[in-house]
Amino acid sequence: MNGDSKSTGAATLAGGVHDVYGEDRASEEQIVTPWSRTVASGNVLLRDPRYNKGLAFTDDERDYHYVRGLLPPAHMSQELQEKRLMHIIRQYNTPLQKYMALMDLEERNERLFYKLMIDHVEELLPIVYTPTVGEACQKYGTIFRRPQGLYISLKEKGKVYDVLRNWPEKNIKVIVVTDGERILGLGDLGCQGMGIPVGKLALYTALGGIRPSECLPITIDVGTNNEKLLNDEFYIGLRQKRATGQEYDDLLNEFMYAAKKAYGEKVLIQFEDFANHNAFNLLAKYRSTHLVFNDDIQGTASVVLSGLVASLKLTGGTLADHTFLFLGAGEAGTGIAELIALEMTKQGKISLNEARKRIWLVDSKGLIVKSRMESLQHFKKPWAHEHEPCKGLLDAVKSIRPTILIGSSGVGRTFTKEVIETVSSFNEKPVILALSNPTSQSECTAEEAYTWSKGRAIFASGSPFDPVSINGKTFIPGQSNNAYIFPGLGLGLVISGTIRVHEDMLLAASEALAQQVSKEHLEQGLIYPPFRNIRKISAHIAAGVAAKSYELGLATRLPRPADLVAFAESCMYSPVYRNYK
Repeated sequence: MNGDSKSTGAATLAGGVHDVYGEDRASEEQIVTPWSRTVASGNVLLRDPRYNKGLAFTDDERDYHYVRGLLPPAHMSQELQEKRLMHIIRQYNTPLQKYMALMDLEERNERLFYKLMIDHVEELLPIVYTPTVGEACQKYGTIFRRPQGLYISLKEKGKVYDVLRNWPEKNIKVIVVTDGERILGLGDLGCQGMGIPVGKLALYTALGGIRPSECLPITIDVGTNNEKLLNDEFYIGLRQKRATGQEYDDLLNEFMYAAKKAYGEKVLIQFEDFANHNAFNLLAKYRSTHLVFNDDIQGTASVVLSGLVASLKLTGGTLADHTFLFLGAGEAGTGIAELIALEMTKQGKISLNEARKRIWLVDSKGLIVKSRMESLQHFKKPWAHEHEPCKGLLDAVKSIRPTILIGSSGVGRTFTKEVIETVSSFNEKPVILALSNPTSQSECTAEEAYTWSKGRAIFASGSPFDPVSINGKTFIPGQSNNAYIFPGLGLGLVISGTIRVHEDMLLAASEALAQQVSKEHLEQGLIYPPFRNIRKISAHIAAGVAAKSYELGLATRLPRPADLVAFAESCMYSPVYRNYK
């Protein structure tokens, strides 16, 4: 038989089969209207991740909601389902397989996913977020199954509000948005950066108690300059170079005002993984008109400041008594430096200018000094002090003699043996923070920091490291993870109805987190509390942020609750299965 459908008038189907009667072709051309019931029941109920309980449906629920026979006859509690799923997840050989299994679970049983996340947070956090989410973003085109957020590309220019209205949930409280240009330390991943907003918002719910239905992940796709992605047949984004200038600004501006129109004045918009120039510009442009927060600039700064405040209990003195040296002068480095300076002014009654002089930054061209002022980007200029030029980090360490060394460079293995030994030579307890993510980009490992400092370093990192034993003593490295701060900060903003983010709220969040570090934690070398208590920690952070919002007159939820910690806890989403009637 001739396989040409044009000559036979029949449609060619998969496997060389022919639609002789044209039935499939007729159905393709037939116009139908998709619709569903307003009350989920039967198969629809089992496929709705918000309401599906798997084998936890009771006999009465199976009858009332028409699912009898659609499930095996056994009953299985949520706790037993949780045990079963964790057993399955632990069988996978690679973190990416575990990530995909968890994303599949979220798509079919939302409450069970969050129950796992809350009860096993220390085990699953590195899977759902850093470092595994970085690999997930790199391979997002090949592991993509169904949209988990909203994609706004240049094709939607002029229609952004309509696109937002396509999202099924209307009561949105938190938006995490990226343009994918600087994903972790991995660079431009374009549209595949969606893994970051999805992961962040999963943590907003699991760690901060924001309802999943109130969270919206968004990727703004303006193209990518990543040639590998542009040539990848599985790439899911626009196949063009990044738009810049007016075209970029117009799309972002349309998005910002469409979001406020769709969800109101109090919707929190968190900027995530934008390149330096856009990150600073967007924050400066919209901080006075929208409730905005940049986690890379402000969240990182807040969590690092908290660790530094806690470390003072080990090193002694105040922040103003220390000398800080940063490797990396991008949005993270300068954001941390500025918040440290603000906290110094608050603690020590010194001017902001004086505080800044205690903080030094090294970028790719060496130490930032006055003689380089003309060539510096605007956000680096406050950190240009009078000093002889130093070409590299080691020279800067020898000259500045810092007591606190902070890495935010995005370049791995830059805290060398000589650098750490030099810092340790003039500090009894050097504070060393290797903040870059993912693990491969960390400035040094925990083992290197403890070994080269002969066990004297107070160490924390951006990615997780295992405990290290030296001379019979075990050190537990802390993780300076933004997940300590942004879920609690977001919860505090939401429960108080705050309309603008103020720097003092970030300081309040840092102080609240530092207060959760106990003497027992410090004795183990920890400057951050364990993640297993993260919901309690988030409630205290939310209370501190809300209290500061009420104090500044930026809160709209009145009257102010008498006990803000208890109120924050009462507002948290619970993933326990509900009973249906």
